[in-house]
Amino acid sequence: MLMLKNGLTVAIMQPYFVPYAGYFRLFAATDIFVLYDCVQFPRRGWVHRNRLADTTGALQWLTVPLAKAPQKITIQHLQFRRDAREVLGREIRRFPALTSSHPDPHGLRDALEDVTGTPVDYIERLLHRSVSALGLPWRTLRSSSLGIPPDVTGQERILAITAAVGGKHYVNPPGGRELYDPARFASAGVELRFLPPYQGSFESILARLLSDPAEMILAEMQANQHLVS
Repeated sequence: MLMLKNGLTVAIMQPYFVPYAGYFRLFAATDIFVLYDCVQFPRRGWVHRNRLADTTGALQWLTVPLAKAPQKITIQHLQFRRDAREVLGREIRRFPALTSSHPDPHGLRDALEDVTGTPVDYIERLLHRSVSALGLPWRTLRSSSLGIPPDVTGQERILAITAAVGGKHYVNPPGGRELYDPARFASAGVELRFLPPYQGSFESILARLLSDPAEMILAEMQANQHLVS
């Protein structure tokens, strides 16, 4: 558990599998990033899959091989298929960015193939490796470690997590405008701010870091970094 002080700026997001660079703005904009793993797994979301270019240049899904699970399973309880390593190895070979001879100074290919632990462990390792490659701070914990009661849901769960880590400022991607009530946040003593819509590339950070200098990606992120109410 991180040692926290009051008044932190907090972001709370589901752990995404090698997301686009815009996701990583939250690491740069906050004092602590909470991996939101205590909620129901969204089967058509971005927790376990992302799109990369295949040999023809068309975008295709690269999917983390998960074991079958109940419909309402939470992200923290996901497990790998028994043959996850073999399945993922075959899938990786479909994408030139992941098999090219480009240098990999950040060890991203090794992290991609390392399916040890749980899927959340795996996704967190990839996020950590990407954050480090971008030169951003890694100040992260999992929401499942905070013991928030399961009957606290939606906006109230976000506020409970923010309070649990000593947050006074909450930052969200622009899509959260329809989810959160600024007046409710203010009544809880939390300032609600948003990142602007991302104007850079939506290509997976994995493909970006294997082809583009990290400094260039970071500059792109910083150009889209200012917070708005």
